Amino acid sequence: QYPDANSTMRITFGNVESISPYDAVKYDFRTTVDGYLEKNDPKDFEFRVDDKMFSLIRAKDWGRWGEKGVLYTDFITNNDITGGNSGSPVLNGRGNLVGLAFDGNWESLSGDINFNNDLQRCIALDIRYVLFILDKLGNCSHLIKEMNIIE
Repeated sequence: QYPDANSTMRITFGNVESISPYDAVKYDFRTTVDGYLEKNDPKDFEFRVDDKMFSLIRAKDWGRWGEKGVLYTDFITNNDITGGNSGSPVLNGRGNLVGLAFDGNWESLSGDINFNNDLQRCIALDIRYVLFILDKLGNCSHLIKEMNIIE
């Protein structure tokens, strides 16, 4: 039986990496804000991009949060994730916050029973995307001024 990690303190270690769960299928290790426009469907509430976000994406107005003209939204790691871990911090090797864990890939659904390092991934929100949302979409630059941001 796989250990129950719910309601317990724990740390997992892993690496950012892509996954290729099936023949000729590969998921890159990170996604970009371009996916918003690719999936935008004004008729579907779950996939509708609001006007302000649409304008920011079209203008590529990432502020200081983009990297070489690209705004990354998510990345995947080979860390373990289970129910109750959403929102957990993802730290780099220097202890800096780089993301927030929020989901697992489809192949990780059996993770509460058995962990498979080749197939399971933790999906994390890139912290630069969070800061972009606060800064550009939410107009909360006053919150960012209170943070110690390491670039």
